[in-house]
Amino acid sequence: MKFNLIATATFGLEAVVGKELKDLGFENVVVENGRALFTGNEKDICKANMWLRSADRVFIKVAEFKATSFESLFNSVYEIPWELFLPVDAEFPVNAKSVKSKLFSLSDIQRISKKAISKKLGTIYNKEWLPETGPKYPLLVGILNDTVTVSIDTSGVGLHKRGYREKGHNAPLKETLAAALIMISRWQSKIPLIDPLCGTGTIAIEAALIGRNIAPGLSRSFAFESWPLIPDDIYKAVKKEAYDKIDNDTPLQIEAYDIDPMAIKIARHNAEIAGVEEDIHFQVRDVKELSSNKMYGYVITNPPYGERLNEIEEVEALTKIMGQRFEILDTWSKYVFTAFEDFEKFLDKKATKNRKLYNGKLRCYYYQYFGPRPPRKKD
Repeated sequence: MKFNLIATATFGLEAVVGKELKDLGFENVVVENGRALFTGNEKDICKANMWLRSADRVFIKVAEFKATSFESLFNSVYEIPWELFLPVDAEFPVNAKSVKSKLFSLSDIQRISKKAISKKLGTIYNKEWLPETGPKYPLLVGILNDTVTVSIDTSGVGLHKRGYREKGHNAPLKETLAAALIMISRWQSKIPLIDPLCGTGTIAIEAALIGRNIAPGLSRSFAFESWPLIPDDIYKAVKKEAYDKIDNDTPLQIEAYDIDPMAIKIARHNAEIAGVEEDIHFQVRDVKELSSNKMYGYVITNPPYGERLNEIEEVEALTKIMGQRFEILDTWSKYVFTAFEDFEKFLDKKATKNRKLYNGKLRCYYYQYFGPRPPRKKD
């Protein structure tokens, strides 16, 4: 069966998700604000969840229509062929979003939609009461400019939950965002990589997963796993394929430092759970000591950025130190993700490229400093 699918994305990462989908071989990929649309079958739903590194979730789009009254919302939701998706015992919580639309009460949108689905399923399955004791199908009724999109969340818990980060430390970077930063930089497994302000190691771990071609969804579960809609043997085949594609041979040169011993302890623990502890050299080390004996490489980092006055002064001082150390690594490319608006001023160098991205609701910038291209090796 062919489905219209939606991969949702953090604002600014839609093109990254779109490229991922195309690289994975998906068809009819269309990038929009906050999402990428594509088509696929049951196996593709499993594949997208298993492999997408920068997407937030994968949804099945079941319907799209205009609604400016609760009556029209009820009727249109009722008309959806729910029997194609939901079994008689389905648990179907309804979430709602509304932007710039006549229908704006989220609780009413949820209640009306739930009532319409319940009535339709009751009619189809000849039931006056639905038990909702079976598989869970999280539903989303999103309204934008009076256009309603009804979808089913195939992922369940957000795709940033890879399963390796048991412990957090000082507002860590989301795994999906860390992976996107690496992909935007076009880092490759043969290139040395240093994160000198690694915190709990998310950037380094995501780089190692990319370098080893380890699917980000291998160590977690998804909402669709319990659905009759997707046969168990299809998911098992996708999982086996992902295991077979792991590259255990390519040597990786990934280093991750932080001045905080506890952060490094947690980072090592997370890397161990992710199965890449052997691929990353972790060390308690001050950014003042950033250096390398390798001629070319990448620095990709997410330094702390403060909001209170004393923190901002610390960030200014830290940025100056980074500028001094970056000068030493003059043949390296540097990529810095930060909310600090005066970063270029205190680093004392204008970025080759600057990209606005969001970390949650916080506006951030991805400052990119391209190093010289390494000379080609002669045959």
